[in-house]
Amino acid sequence: MGDSQIYIDKWFEIAKALPIQPFVQKVFITSYEQKTSFETTLLSMDAILVTGGNTLNAIALWKAQGIDRILRQAWQRGIVLTGPSAGAICWFEQGLSDSRPAALSVVEGLGILRGSFCPHYHTEEKRNKEYPQMIEQGRLLPGYACDETAGLYFENEVLKRVITQKEDDKAFRVSQKNEKNLEESLDTELIERKQN
Repeated sequence: MGDSQIYIDKWFEIAKALPIQPFVQKVFITSYEQKTSFETTLLSMDAILVTGGNTLNAIALWKAQGIDRILRQAWQRGIVLTGPSAGAICWFEQGLSDSRPAALSVVEGLGILRGSFCPHYHTEEKRNKEYPQMIEQGRLLPGYACDETAGLYFENEVLKRVITQKEDDKAFRVSQKNEKNLEESLDTELIERKQN
C-alpha cells in the first residue's frame, strides 16, 4: 500500500485484539529513519504479513532493495509468510493482478510457491473468466484462485489446508486437461473469526 499511514494505523488497531506484538516495516525510508537493515529487521520476525496493494510495484521495489532475497531467506528459515490479495500473489511464480491501468494482467511473483494465483475470484468482475482463459492461452501457469475470505495454507510447497470465514467463499485449483479448463473446487474448512 505504499507505506500508507491510514493502513498502518488500521493494522495497529486490528493488532490490539490479537495475541501478537505488531511491527510495520516501511519500505519508503532513508537511513536517517531506520538504523537497522531490512535483513536484520525482517529475519527477526515470527511472521511476515504482506498487505494488499499493487503487486507489480511491490515486487519491483523489493528487488531494488534486496527484500526479495530476504523474503526467500525468511521462508527457508521457517518464518511464516502470509497476506491477502497482492500479499498472496507475491509468493507465487505469477498472478492475475490489477496492478496496471485499464485491464487485469499477468505479474511475476517471488516464485516461492509454484504456479499462479488469483485473488477476489468471484468478488471482482471478470476475474473468474479471465484467469482460466489466460491459463488456457498459456499466458499464466496453472494455479489457485480464492474468493474473498478463503485462504490457502502451505507447508513448504505442499497445500495442507484450505480455510474460509464464509461458507459461500471457496478456493479452486485451476488447470488444463485435454486442452480444456479444469476448475476444481477445493474442500474448505470454515473457521470462526473470534470477536472480543
